[in-house]
Amino acid sequence: MSTSLRLEQVTPATIDAALALRVHPHQERNVAPVVKSLAEAYAFGENAWPRLVFDGDRLVGFLMAFLDIPWNEDEDPGDRRSGLWRLNIDAAGQGKGYGRFAVEAVRDELRRRGERHFYVTWEPGEDGPGAFYERLGFRTTGEVSGGQTVGVLDMELDVQPGI
Repeated sequence: MSTSLRLEQVTPATIDAALALRVHPHQERNVAPVVKSLAEAYAFGENAWPRLVFDGDRLVGFLMAFLDIPWNEDEDPGDRRSGLWRLNIDAAGQGKGYGRFAVEAVRDELRRRGERHFYVTWEPGEDGPGAFYERLGFRTTGEVSGGQTVGVLDMELDVQPGI
């Protein structure tokens, strides 16, 4: 994995490149396009944390975290969670460690903010990203959110398998 990886905010100078990011065609059913994520980031304000993933000067991905968002207000108004909302790694950049870097970067940001649990949701199924998240130490919670599997990484543990 490259040592020049970094996250940056979406800016007027990078918006067109962000909107042009494309995952493999067979993955399109598993993750919303960047344009939808940016619209949701606008709507959710401070609860959304969108970032671009760069390797040197090359844009290789997009991620969006959710921060302290009400999870299931009807059942438990106090249940607020933080985690990874979206992860789009450009088709040409997959298999190079960019996804792992992005997940680790969100984990580090959540820890910095004092979170003890890191949530993620994914499309279930054979070609979904479940195995990727499980390799990084996420375990399924048994919950479903919007038809997606919910996973959690307990960050209070000192040793994280995979990450």
